[in-house]
Amino acid sequence: MLDISYLYEDNAMDVNYEYYKVFYYVGKYQNITKAAQALGSSQPNVTRVLKLLESALGCKLLLRSNKGISLTEKGELLYERVSAAFFQIQAAEDELNCGGKLVEGTIILGTTETALHLILFEKLKEFKRDNPKVRFKIYNYSTKDAVSELMRGAIDMSIVTSPFHVGRHIRSEKLLEFRDVLICGNAYLDLTRRKRHLTELAGYPWVCLGKNTVTYDMTSDFFLKNGVVLKPDIEVATSDLMVPMIQNNLGIGYVPEQLAQQELDAGSVHLVPAYEEMEARAVCVLYDAKRGQGRCEKTFLEFLLSFSAK
Repeated sequence: MLDISYLYEDNAMDVNYEYYKVFYYVGKYQNITKAAQALGSSQPNVTRVLKLLESALGCKLLLRSNKGISLTEKGELLYERVSAAFFQIQAAEDELNCGGKLVEGTIILGTTETALHLILFEKLKEFKRDNPKVRFKIYNYSTKDAVSELMRGAIDMSIVTSPFHVGRHIRSEKLLEFRDVLICGNAYLDLTRRKRHLTELAGYPWVCLGKNTVTYDMTSDFFLKNGVVLKPDIEVATSDLMVPMIQNNLGIGYVPEQLAQQELDAGSVHLVPAYEEMEARAVCVLYDAKRGQGRCEKTFLEFLLSFSAK
């Protein structure tokens, strides 16, 4: 167990920089027990250090309640600065230790099913070919959950599909534009013969992603904008289920065109011409600017952005 008892000597008037390390982990997890585990210390030691830091700075940094702890306004301000400094130091150490060696480390990614199929599978294969020592932990989320996990510091970056809403510290870079198209299976070939309004199509069975997803909200808003209420017959949990459902004539629905391209080429699904079209969307990489990136994360981010530039 890491001994941090030296941090709380009564005669220490200046703020010991190790206080900030303890505060960083508490701010990151917003949980003293998890912070103590990350530091290899004990909960009482961490609590004492936090009290000393608050005393040294002359302000309240944490709010404690039955629900746990949260940062005060001044605590948020301090965490923003401390976390940025922490990651810069960590990045410098990585670069000094690696020298000219291959980049190595672990990147924790949160991604959506759509982003995974549209871009991430291909880009991971390319990146791993040149950076074999980089490891990935990949978690499949909805866009909302991927953004939330990034903002609370549980993952290093998110690769998600728009639209989304993020905090002021989260940076977004567009990697790929795509458009959702309306498709049907062979049982609905009549729908492909002429262009129709969405109001004409509303009575057909619809397949879409489930409620509480950004795609569902976007589709519902699109319907309402055109005077129709979305009433799906089938809701699926992930986007990779959309095309098989439609291919098997269980309904019609909007899917990213690239995800249906193979089936469109094979003639097992078909484009349904409609007067109303959805706006273009994007796959974006999101990262927390206040945390900075280590050499490993920075290399992967630069790789993704170089692909975007092309």
